[in-house]
Amino acid sequence: MTHLSNLLFICSKNQWRGPTAELLFKDSAQHTARSAGTSDKARVKVSQKLINWADVIFVMERKHRDILKQNFPSLLLSKQLIVLDIEDNYRYNDPELIEIFKTCLADYL
Repeated sequence: MTHLSNLLFICSKNQWRGPTAELLFKDSAQHTARSAGTSDKARVKVSQKLINWADVIFVMERKHRDILKQNFPSLLLSKQLIVLDIEDNYRYNDPELIEIFKTCLADYL
């Protein structure tokens, strides 16, 4: 059995993509998931504490990766950072977005 791992999903405002991904892991026995945003207007803003908590960090776009690398360079050295390349074209819990996540995150679901 896989050990419980902490998955962090990063988008911009933490309104649609990140929370949708987090929702997919709500009842998971293998993973705990949280989400955060890079924007000052984010519902939950990414923090050093969240990055410390995470085992794997998923970012929706390359710009999110770049912001994390700029703001938390030393914290990211020991983290797995994965760019999902999912643009901000979806609403919260959008069925198409959920299908994209299921495909991208098949190894974790």
